[in-house]
Amino acid sequence: MKVPFTWKVTGWFMVGWSAEFPLGEARPLRYFGEDLVAYRGEDGELHILTGHCRHLGAHIGHGGKVVGDCVECPFHGWRWGPDGTNRRIPGESRTNRGLRLRVYPVNEQNGCVFMWHQPEGAPPQWDMPDIFDLFPSVGTAPTGYYRPYPEFSRKTEREPVHPQVALENGPDSLHFEYVHGATVTPRMLDWSEDGHTWSFLTGWPDARSADPDKMAMKIHAHMFGLGGSISAFEGSAKHRLIFATTPVDDECSDMFYSIWWPRNPDAESDVPPPEVIERVERQFLVTVWEDLSIWRYQKYVEHPPLSPRDVKPYLSLRKWAQQFYDVPPVDTSA
Repeated sequence: MKVPFTWKVTGWFMVGWSAEFPLGEARPLRYFGEDLVAYRGEDGELHILTGHCRHLGAHIGHGGKVVGDCVECPFHGWRWGPDGTNRRIPGESRTNRGLRLRVYPVNEQNGCVFMWHQPEGAPPQWDMPDIFDLFPSVGTAPTGYYRPYPEFSRKTEREPVHPQVALENGPDSLHFEYVHGATVTPRMLDWSEDGHTWSFLTGWPDARSADPDKMAMKIHAHMFGLGGSISAFEGSAKHRLIFATTPVDDECSDMFYSIWWPRNPDAESDVPPPEVIERVERQFLVTVWEDLSIWRYQKYVEHPPLSPRDVKPYLSLRKWAQQFYDVPPVDTSA
């Protein structure tokens, strides 16, 4: 997908689920065109660093070892600390103070892992919001939901979708009939932007009521930059979800989707029973992948002839999104 803005976006981006990063294990990642290594130190803290050792360039994520709070290169045993500094050179009594791996700040919450990215390496400019601190009047406490991973989580890799394109689904009300087979067209009830966040409230009119303002379901959504959105459902559905898009390079992204489904009143475990799994898979986990069937082949239109009902929130989102592009796009015309 060719877009008129960079794929090296500034913000918080999801890179996986906590269970994928076990204690004492190093694993490779690739995002924003960079090879990375993620490892969980013996104290349980997760770190993400530049993936290639500054000695002779071996990828630390492939065969690297965790030693204390450091990660050790599999080629010659050089160790690197969570602050990116060289901590040990085998056979020598010194370290190399001039070499350092880039550190990517990590936010780990509610079973999800987020990484801060800024093209020039600047530190986080805002905090990643907690999924359950948003919309406190909707839903229940975190313990009132089944675990999202692995039963209600999905990932698809290297999709030709830019993060902004995925978020533009938010103010697009008319696609629900054609993409998702909706029998009722939702309405954008409210939207607002506040610094790095863009929030909206969408309602599904109650087809059984003569009152056009009565909603059968509402979705409260919060975009935490271009990395993704967190939503809470109110009414006929009462779950929470996160949908996140993280660029791999200048052509494609990995996409993450997790649902927190309310526990049955008599549930004693956070592991969902088979009948709940079947329902969530059939009714809700497929939704994003229906959108993906469009995004995979979509061409970005800079000045679309938008529907009158969607034009104001749509253009508001596009204007808001411009703040997250700190570097120009890559010229792919050659």
